[in-house]
Amino acid sequence: MSQATDFGNPTLAAAAQKRILVLDGAMGTMIQRLKLTEADFRGERFKDWPRDLKGNNDLLILTRPDAVEAIHRQYFEAGADIVETNTFSSTSIAQADYGMESLAYELNLEGARVARRAADAVARETGIPRYVAGAIGPTNRTASISPDVNNPGYRAVTFDDLRNAYAEAARGLVDGGADLILIETIFDTLNAKAAVAAVEDVFEEKGVKLPIMISGTITDLSGRTLSGQTPTAFWYSLRHAEPFSIGLNCALGAREMRAHIDEIGRVADTFVCAYPNAGLPNEFGEYDESPEAMAKLVGEFARSGLVNVVGGCCGTTPDHIRAIAGAVKDVAPRAIPAVAPQLRLSGLEPFVSAA
Repeated sequence: MSQATDFGNPTLAAAAQKRILVLDGAMGTMIQRLKLTEADFRGERFKDWPRDLKGNNDLLILTRPDAVEAIHRQYFEAGADIVETNTFSSTSIAQADYGMESLAYELNLEGARVARRAADAVARETGIPRYVAGAIGPTNRTASISPDVNNPGYRAVTFDDLRNAYAEAARGLVDGGADLILIETIFDTLNAKAAVAAVEDVFEEKGVKLPIMISGTITDLSGRTLSGQTPTAFWYSLRHAEPFSIGLNCALGAREMRAHIDEIGRVADTFVCAYPNAGLPNEFGEYDESPEAMAKLVGEFARSGLVNVVGGCCGTTPDHIRAIAGAVKDVAPRAIPAVAPQLRLSGLEPFVSAA
């Protein structure tokens, strides 16, 4: 039996064994469609805030929760089993850009509550369980690479800084009713290790154990994360977390992501999740891949036995998720391989002991 079935949400694990689960699509894309103003982002509470707030999408949890909840609901109605909280940048580190570090816990708490309301409402209407993934983004700092090319030993953030910031976010997500934690868009595995340590700290502190989803990002066609790891090395670095799923999101479209998801699926003895962008961005930074075209590609992932959870990242909409859900509806989920115990190490490349 895979380790992925051993977690604190047996209903979710059982569902993943029977069928391919569907994650939601992009929150930012949907928010952009609303054409909100600076006043929408500020609301009454932050009307006199000394910095510009437009673009701080997470803040809409507090100032326009109706809009955020409506987007969650649209994704559920399109066929998503799981929606992510609108908390990608809700760490004190990321919110420092707006001088809103003190809001980190509240953003995660209320973000989970908003998504929970949508999940519970749609579950009542349909009789189908719906789940909330508490989203933790990578922050805007990296722990293993210097931001100063003239000083390679310099770091803009420490492991403990990250661990403390991620723990604050995780507390809010757990307190707000998230069913699982999603550590996503990982470009630096050391950041992810700090997030895993923080989440485990919070689980121990609160006496709970939620499933953890881990999703990295391959930054370009090199097939490596920004910190240089191959997909297999990335998995070996994080296998100790015993995640509910491992996978990739963002940066690439489904066509470009396929080989890397295939690689992870061959070595990971847990569920595999893929939620690519709607193709590669055009010259204006926009995403043109249609729901039908993307669903065809993701549907092939499913028919080839590569995935257990699918969804969409940048540029995707409820129409994309509806098409993807239809494409994987009657396809069996990926069979989790039995991986023999062996010494497996990772730097930038994986290493497997021959003994």
